[in-house]
Amino acid sequence: MSAHNRGTELDLSWISKIQVNQPAVLRRAEQIHARRTVKKEWQAAWLLKAVTFIDLTTLSGDDTSSNIQRLCYKAKYPIREDLLKALNMQDKGITTAAVCVYPARVCDAVKALKAAGCTIPVAAVATGFPAGQTHLKTRLEEIRLAVEDGAMEIDVVINRTLVLTGQWEVLYDEIRQFRKACGEAHLKTILATGELGSLTNVYKASMIAMMAGSDFIKTSTGKETVNATFPVAIVMLRAIRDFFWKTGNKVGFKPAGGIRSAKDSLAWLSLIKEELGDEWLKPELFRIGASALLSDIERQIYHHVTGRYAAYHDLPMS
Repeated sequence: MSAHNRGTELDLSWISKIQVNQPAVLRRAEQIHARRTVKKEWQAAWLLKAVTFIDLTTLSGDDTSSNIQRLCYKAKYPIREDLLKALNMQDKGITTAAVCVYPARVCDAVKALKAAGCTIPVAAVATGFPAGQTHLKTRLEEIRLAVEDGAMEIDVVINRTLVLTGQWEVLYDEIRQFRKACGEAHLKTILATGELGSLTNVYKASMIAMMAGSDFIKTSTGKETVNATFPVAIVMLRAIRDFFWKTGNKVGFKPAGGIRSAKDSLAWLSLIKEELGDEWLKPELFRIGASALLSDIERQIYHHVTGRYAAYHDLPMS
């Protein structure tokens, strides 16, 4: 991970001036949808790069220590060894960027990764995920407990009510307290953009989260009806760019929810490259929150190497 975002004082004069041009954002989003993707060996190279951005995630009510163990093993060995050898990439140390779990499963993940002999960080969702509708004291304690158990990254959810009612000072103060509770752990702030009402609110919430010291801003919990979309991403990325120009602080971006296909991942990588440049195309500043995506990327790599699509039993489950 990169250095922490130090944050800034709350600047409401900046927030009050914001108005997002929705038709322009939608036109830009259509360009991304219409673009043709890279092919052949270039596609394989981009897909392997995409693997290194994945926060491999399980957030199910039936998570157990054994499926957390399987997830951690898959994070360390995301692509079958013989496929990597065929691409001459077997010694490049390709792993996912992190493993993301519920707070109660952090110990299981830390233990499994330690047993596998790897240093992939564990990320925990927190602060009353996914709704964020619990008492502030409870939300802060949840962060502290996850960090105590070994989480190196905390994915917090904001209280959407504060955005919808324009309580920007309260939102800023809450995220500042989340930042403090994280200690040395990195803070990824989930905006749940599908529940914020407008693209202007998405920009304002992004800016407040960065001013308050978020190291990453993240689109969604994956539990809303609308998750990571290109219009929302464009607004968040422009906010990141504006914040960087104004403060010199680089803040990361994490789309999550509904990103399932290898083709999707390529579109997200090209969007980051175009909006923020190559310096953001590294795990310190870009992540993809996903559970099913890795399986499709591995299938596409298998097809590139062998010329045929994998049967279900050909690739190890995560």
